[in-house]
Amino acid sequence: METLGNLESFVCAAQSSSFSEAARRMGISSAAVSKNVARLEANLGTRLFQRSTRSLTLTEAGELFYQQVSGGLETIRDAITQLGDAREVPAGRLRVNLSPSLAYDYVLPLLKTFKERYPAVVPDWHLEIRRVDLIGEGFDVAIGGGMELSPGVVARELAKLHLVAVAAPSWLEGKPLPTTPSDLQGEDGIVMRSTNSGRLLNWTLRDFGEGRFDLDLNPVAIMNDPEAMCSCAVMGLGVALLPLDRAWPRLQRGELIRLLPDWYVDLGVVSVYYSSKKSLPAKTRVFVDFLLEHFQKTLCQHFRAD
Repeated sequence: METLGNLESFVCAAQSSSFSEAARRMGISSAAVSKNVARLEANLGTRLFQRSTRSLTLTEAGELFYQQVSGGLETIRDAITQLGDAREVPAGRLRVNLSPSLAYDYVLPLLKTFKERYPAVVPDWHLEIRRVDLIGEGFDVAIGGGMELSPGVVARELAKLHLVAVAAPSWLEGKPLPTTPSDLQGEDGIVMRSTNSGRLLNWTLRDFGEGRFDLDLNPVAIMNDPEAMCSCAVMGLGVALLPLDRAWPRLQRGELIRLLPDWYVDLGVVSVYYSSKKSLPAKTRVFVDFLLEHFQKTLCQHFRAD
């Protein structure tokens, strides 16, 4: 199998009828061009050039070989150029795996801004709740929490995930404001059912020190969707442990009140996962940077427990 350098030296020399001119075009020495061509001739077992002190001309075999390879070499050059451009210019299809809730609440609202910055990038997003083989399945990026890092994959934290205790003003009416987790033990609650196991979920509250408390609520409504739990809490049906980001707008509007502001449930972090290879395509690199910038500047306050 011939090297690209050998073939390029031959084509340049054939086009310019000069080793020295071919060397100038390629940015290498004349001796290197001559050596590359000699190696090519040796490998092919035939002479490609007639050499004299004054001229360099193709042999009949050299003319035939030039006609066969010159167009292909140009195609290879174009492919290499385009590949280089792909590393530098954000463009092409961007395959992303993430859960529907993350997509609807956080990532899809960013899409217009991202497309305005990088119009040549085409989002190809797979909204599903499952662990994916990022590299094996051909994804550029995955967004989620708790994914196991397989070889060749790195993770960057986007935000911390916390649940906080909330209730509607109507539910609190006539009741003393709870000051410790034990004040909520056994209270009427909107409880989450696991979509995977079907079991009711129990949570451990923690504070900013070493405090821990296993909270059990009396289920008055059971949901498997945080948005539905939000709606039930706003109705005043009971206490709910909700993702802070989801409760945030209702807390701002006064529809819900945060209980026990020093306590929260730690659900870990949501991260962006991508290949660890150094030469990431520009489309992947700018998308990861875009997410990190947005989450760190805009959304982190919604995920914090303080």
